[in-house]
Amino acid sequence: MWQDTASQYGASSSHSQYYGQTPQQGVPLQFYAPGPDQAQFYPGSRSSLEGNMGAHVPIGQGGPAPAFGGNIQQQPGGWWTAFGTGGFEGEPPLLEELGINFSHIRAKSMTVLNPLRRVDERIMDDADLAGPLLFFFCFGVLLLLSGKPQFGYIYGFGLLGSISIYTLLNLMSENGIDAYRVVSVLGYCLLPMVGVGAISVVVTLDGILGYVLSLLSIIWCTFAASGIFVAVLRMSDQRLLVAYPVALLYGCFGLLSVFNVGAGSTAR
Repeated sequence: MWQDTASQYGASSSHSQYYGQTPQQGVPLQFYAPGPDQAQFYPGSRSSLEGNMGAHVPIGQGGPAPAFGGNIQQQPGGWWTAFGTGGFEGEPPLLEELGINFSHIRAKSMTVLNPLRRVDERIMDDADLAGPLLFFFCFGVLLLLSGKPQFGYIYGFGLLGSISIYTLLNLMSENGIDAYRVVSVLGYCLLPMVGVGAISVVVTLDGILGYVLSLLSIIWCTFAASGIFVAVLRMSDQRLLVAYPVALLYGCFGLLSVFNVGAGSTAR
């Protein structure tokens, strides 16, 4: 059977020239090389990223190894250029890819510090959490330095307050707003309260001065946050309704800056 099958397929003229010959001893192996008419499909050299690769040399012939040319171009500056505003050519800076843009943080902070200025309705198109997290952290650290460790209360009030404000704004407005922008606005508008926390490190706020400063900071934060919300959601006729729950939230932070909430429980 095997002989019949071999004779059946061995009769083909296309295979006889390869399989019909007996191997010769002492003859080196030969590899296929493209003809001159196939040079366009099998080029002898190929360009690399920064250089050219030398021509192929047949294996059967003795000769020098194929040469590879090229160099790696280094960007000007050191590794710190990735953290700057320029970065490498064609690539954004690393901090910008992480969502940290100091120019945007400065612009939004100046909007909060000057609430009487007209608020651009597109100011929160590029919302971020880098500034709010920084302000929350600074507020907690300053209260800690004044002898009032309130980190748990700060983040608890911030989380529950953001969820409540997000729900109310989406019920009151036609356009709606996402939770990311709500947290960003509330965090940036905490900046005046951070100033009160810095004053509490030097001066005790459990008195008339502290009450006045905390009240002013609550009004400041509420005015700035409500102004941004009504500008973004186009709810200028409902600003008082927006300002009321926002004032309650910042009132909780004002109480944290004046009183030591956990003092009674730790004393026991």
